[in-house]
Amino acid sequence: MARNYELVVIGAGPGGYTAALKAASLGMKVAVADQERLGGVCVNRGCIPTKALLHASNIFSMMQHSDEFGVSTDFISFDFAKMQEYKKRSVRLYRQGIEKLFAENGIEFIKGTATIRREKTVEVSGEEGKEYLHADNIIIATGASPVIPDIPGIGLPGVSNSDRLLASQNWNFDRVVIMGGGVIGVEFATIFQALCSKVTIVEMGPHLLGPMDTEVAMALEDQMRDKGITIHCNSTIEEIAEEDGLNCLVKNHQTGEAARIRASQVVVAVGRRPYMERLVGEDVSLEIRNGRLSVDADFMTSEKNIYAIGDVVSKTQLAHVAMAQGTYVVEKIAGKPHSIRLEAVPNGMYVSLPIVPNCIYTVPEIATVGITEQTANTLGMKVRCGVYDMNDNGKSIITHKEKGFIRMIFEAYSNTIVGAQIVCPRATDMIGEMATAIANGLTAEQLSRAMRAHPTYSEGIAAAIEDAMREKGQKP
Repeated sequence: MARNYELVVIGAGPGGYTAALKAASLGMKVAVADQERLGGVCVNRGCIPTKALLHASNIFSMMQHSDEFGVSTDFISFDFAKMQEYKKRSVRLYRQGIEKLFAENGIEFIKGTATIRREKTVEVSGEEGKEYLHADNIIIATGASPVIPDIPGIGLPGVSNSDRLLASQNWNFDRVVIMGGGVIGVEFATIFQALCSKVTIVEMGPHLLGPMDTEVAMALEDQMRDKGITIHCNSTIEEIAEEDGLNCLVKNHQTGEAARIRASQVVVAVGRRPYMERLVGEDVSLEIRNGRLSVDADFMTSEKNIYAIGDVVSKTQLAHVAMAQGTYVVEKIAGKPHSIRLEAVPNGMYVSLPIVPNCIYTVPEIATVGITEQTANTLGMKVRCGVYDMNDNGKSIITHKEKGFIRMIFEAYSNTIVGAQIVCPRATDMIGEMATAIANGLTAEQLSRAMRAHPTYSEGIAAAIEDAMREKGQKP
C-alpha cells in the first residue's frame, strides 16, 4: 500500500533538499528519494569536495612562495591521502548539517531508485525491496551525470571522469591531460598545477569557459599559461593509447595538425547530461526536448503536478540555480508569493536579465552575473562600461595578487546596472553584491553611495562605478 505525501522529491541534491526543506517549513508532509546519499552529487562528489581540494592545494601553493612575505621554511610537501581525508571530513560535516535539518523538519529520506508510475505514485527500489509513495505533487531533481566521449582508449585505466577522480587516494598525477576547458576542467587544472603537476587542457572551442565572456576567458588563459599550464583550443583528443603511461593524440581542427601528449592521468570533463535512468515507468509519459525534460515557465512537466528543476532541465547547471528553482516551485505549489527572482526586467527596459551568479574557483577566482557588453550589443541595448584594473588595488598589492579586473555594465540612459564580471581573489564572494543590485534595478549613482572598507578587494567595485560615471560625464 502506498504512503501518502503532499510532496515527493526525487533527488537529494541541492535542488531536491532545498525544495524539501522549504515545503516542510510551509507545513507539507514531504519525502525525498535518492539512490545515493543525502546531498547528491554536489555535496558528495562535486562542488563541496572539489572546493575542499582547491583550498588545500592553494595552501600548498602559497607556502611554496611564502619567502616573499618573510616566512621561511626548510621543507614543504603535501600528502594527497591526507588531503582526501580532509575533503571527506568537509563533505561529512556538510551532509550531517542537511541530515539534521531533515530530522528537525520531519522529512523522510528513502534510499533507493525512484520510478514515477501512474497517478503520481513513486516506486522506490532499495536494498530491502520496493516502497510505494503517493504524492499530491512530485518534483524531479535528479541532476546530471558526466558525458563520456566515444573515442578509442576512453576506458583505459588512468582515464577518469570528475566523479572517480575525486575518490582517488593515490598520487599518480605528475602529468595530467584534461579533456575539456569548461568550469570543471579549469578547476581541476588549478588543483593539479598547484600540486606541481604538468597540466595540459584540450578544449574543443576557441577559448576556455565556453559561453563565458571572451575577455574574462582570455584573462584566465593568460594567467594559466603564465603558471605553466599548456592549453590547446580548437582541439580534441582523437584517441588514447597505453604507451609509457597514457598517450593522447590531439588534433587541432583549425590547422589540421596532430600531436601526441604523454600523461599519467587523463581527466574527462567535457560536460554533463541530464540523468533520467529508470525515472519514468512505462505507464507514464513525460515530454523530452533536446535531451532534457520539457517544462513550462513554472517548471511543470507535460504531466500535471509533476515538476522538474536543476540540471535535468536547465542549460545552466549550477547548484544555486537548482536551489532557487526548488524554492520557486514549492512556493507556487503552496500558493505563496515568490521570495526569489530568477530574472529581472529593470524599469524602462525591455530586456530580461538573468540574476544567476556564475562562479569559477580558479586562482584568481572568476565571477559574473547579468549580461556582458557583447550580449548587450547583440540585444540592441546601449551600454557604458566601467573598468578597474586590480593592479592598483591596495589589498591586491598586499597579497601580491595584482592580476585581475572588475568590469561593470550599465544601461546608457537610465544608468542601471545590467552586468558585472570580476576576476580577482574573493570574486565569488563579491558577486553577490552585483546580483543584488541587478535584482533590485539599482543605478550607478545608488551603488556609489555605499561606503566600501579600505583596504579591500571590493574597493575595486567603487572604482569601476566611478569609471562608468566618468564616461557619462557625471560626478562620481
